[in-house]
Amino acid sequence: MQINLDQTINSGQVFLWKKSDKTWYGVDGQNVFAANQTKVSSLKDDLDFFRNGDDLEKIFKNISRDKTIRGAVKKFSGLRLLRQDPFQCYISFIVSSNSSIQNIRSSLYRICEKFGKKTAFQGIRFHLFPEPKRLAKASNAELLSCGLGYRTKFVKEASISVTENKIDFDFLKKTDYQTAKKTLLGVFGVGNKVADCILLFSLDKLESFPLDRWILRSLQNYYPEKFSFGGKTLTDKKYQTLHDELVEYFGKYAGYSQQFLFKMIREENQKKWL
Repeated sequence: MQINLDQTINSGQVFLWKKSDKTWYGVDGQNVFAANQTKVSSLKDDLDFFRNGDDLEKIFKNISRDKTIRGAVKKFSGLRLLRQDPFQCYISFIVSSNSSIQNIRSSLYRICEKFGKKTAFQGIRFHLFPEPKRLAKASNAELLSCGLGYRTKFVKEASISVTENKIDFDFLKKTDYQTAKKTLLGVFGVGNKVADCILLFSLDKLESFPLDRWILRSLQNYYPEKFSFGGKTLTDKKYQTLHDELVEYFGKYAGYSQQFLFKMIREENQKKWL
């Protein structure tokens, strides 16, 4: 099964990617990628980013519990989950709170330009994503200038949590979903949805099922009688109950289901991507 880069990169998982002609260029932590449909190159050899080890035939068969998901898997058969640099993913989704993909992208590029190391790859200049200690030392004024608004204090505290080893990404990868999520929820500015995005897109927790307004809309549209959550807003308790129901229904690869539903509902509503 071949990856479709347009479907995958334009699926709300990543933000620091740009397309030039037929090639996508992206920053992932201290790495840079150049990828088209026939070749992937990187500053540091790391094809793990594209999760080439996933047994997609098994996963797609496992999640295809009904005609809705079967249809989405068929329509977006080249869509993949990505395995991102944990710190970049962590900061990216903290920045994403109550924002559009375009605004998230803009803020993250400013963060890289202001705090990231410069590098060149394939004759193109890039700013890498800043390391935790650099963001932890940034002033509030510097962070505000990146367009973060009220998220400024979240980004600073989240970075400090990493430099002080309160957040250890290696540990979070190895531990179980519930322990990892509880740890992330202890970080100032990280709620349920942000934690689940970080877990799914960078920490190998494929049972994570991030719930945002688009996913809630998809559940209302495609599963009106199966999943009920009493309105558009979710309390922590409602979120956890619904998440548990979704994982029970879709199984241990529920995160893949989430990604197909998210892609499908936004495409149907003609929403912009990168």
